[in-house]
Amino acid sequence: MKKLIFKKFTKDLTYFFLLISISITLIVWVIQAVNFLDIITEDGHGMKIYFLYTLLTIPKIFSKILPFIYFVSVFYMIQKYENNNELIIFWTIGIKKIDFINILTKFSIIYLVAQLLLTIYLVPKTLDQARSFIRSSNVDLFSSIVKEKKFIDTVKNLTIFVEEKEGDNLKNIFLKEKLGKEKNQIIIAKNGKIIDKNNQSILLLFEGKVINNDKEKTNSFDFSESELNLSKFSTKTTTHPKLQEVSTNNIIACINSLNNPDDKAMKIMSSLTNCNLKNLDASYQEVFKRIILPFYLPVLSLIACLIIIKSKDDYKFIKYKLLLFIFGVITIILSELSIKYFGTNISKNAVLILLPILLFTFIYFYFIKKFSLVLLSKK
Repeated sequence: MKKLIFKKFTKDLTYFFLLISISITLIVWVIQAVNFLDIITEDGHGMKIYFLYTLLTIPKIFSKILPFIYFVSVFYMIQKYENNNELIIFWTIGIKKIDFINILTKFSIIYLVAQLLLTIYLVPKTLDQARSFIRSSNVDLFSSIVKEKKFIDTVKNLTIFVEEKEGDNLKNIFLKEKLGKEKNQIIIAKNGKIIDKNNQSILLLFEGKVINNDKEKTNSFDFSESELNLSKFSTKTTTHPKLQEVSTNNIIACINSLNNPDDKAMKIMSSLTNCNLKNLDASYQEVFKRIILPFYLPVLSLIACLIIIKSKDDYKFIKYKLLLFIFGVITIILSELSIKYFGTNISKNAVLILLPILLFTFIYFYFIKKFSLVLLSKK
């Protein structure tokens, strides 16, 4: 009987969590996808790259909102059972409140493991994969980045100016391509048109002039028609991996190498991305965010369980629920803020690592003390 009751509760909790988390994840993803439209409009990448890039940000969004959604789900479900007098059935058939808390704590471990898998493995991998699409992509939608009467330099090694633009037809074009340190090519044309040729974006230029500058040497020639392969150009979009896209193993290896600088460490450092003393604090913070922060989930579970201490018939119950919810939200905010204070200071790091354990222990023993007092009062 007890197993069936707990099974129903955890089932209801899981369904509610999945419903809310999927809904909010999709809402945040759509909003973020709109913000990423500059991948097309400003950087000239195609729809395929845009879609794949935004799609691979979903694990990051989900892992970011998971602690808050989990807390809200547990809080809401306990409150719902309390309001429907279903928790009274638990206590009536002999389920102890401490057993109820222990079951929820064990259940929170499942979400803890899921969050660890997300933050340690899946999120860095998907973010790096998303960046790889940008790295391997050239300018697919060149016409989208060209604006009338504006110098456009979002394309690497190329500056563009167009006086008039009607679709893919251009008038009075100025192009400056950087060919080397002191070498560039300037193309001026009266008319131009962007076309697709052999799956490549080509700029047809008519009635123009090419000026080649190489240090102090300059030569030029006129043309009636010329072609410029636009597919060879790439945008200035950041292509090197950010720290959040680097694998957890590599970040830990980098930290160890920076703290023990020998010949072997130097080789490791040279092979790793963003591995330098400048990023040491940020590397510590990234590891803390991925490995330690998920351990706040059992703490949030206990905070939500504090609802069962008071009866819904108590006139202060509404105020009590509100304070508990605020307490849970503040705990989430403080856990996020603690990332900034994690770094090379060992003593400070020890406190921040132990903080979720201390909070969990304090709240758990508060429950034990509270239930012991209730038992003593009944005797």
